[in-house]
Amino acid sequence: MQNLEKGLIQVYTGNNKGKTTAALGLTLRAVGHGFKVFVIQFMKGRQDYGELKGLERLEPECRIEQFGTPNWVRKGQAKNEDRQAAQAGLQKAREIMKSGEWNILILDEIINAIWFELLPEKDVLALMDEKPEYIELVMTGRNASSRIIEKAHLVTEMVQIKHPYEIGIDARKGIEY
Repeated sequence: MQNLEKGLIQVYTGNNKGKTTAALGLTLRAVGHGFKVFVIQFMKGRQDYGELKGLERLEPECRIEQFGTPNWVRKGQAKNEDRQAAQAGLQKAREIMKSGEWNILILDEIINAIWFELLPEKDVLALMDEKPEYIELVMTGRNASSRIIEKAHLVTEMVQIKHPYEIGIDARKGIEY
């Protein structure tokens, strides 16, 4: 397996769509260059997300695992099973980082997991500190804190200018999910 010259920390945040899409675009590019990518999805447990089937086609260079329930989580009303799933995802992230088998680790919606009180921010900050030099760490989710932003090397904020929801167009299969 080839190694990255220097692994950085990227954050895709903001209140508009495109965070997961940007991370998966990076996945496609990296696999095309022979890198190995592991994607961990927090707060996602439904099986109808298009990326699940799409990324299966990139195996074994890419793997994806979900750590969430199929139910929505509401702020201040998280259930123990939601917190346990997020903790299991964080533990899996540590294992992937230490394994030496992957070049890029994408933690999709981990920032939302902090905001919805499924993970303590201090645990995610510690994970960022533990990142080996040879791994690119990508984190997505709305509401990135100033501490997360400060630790990252690259931060992109998705800003809504116009959205189809505003004219009554719901999420579309193959586009938004």
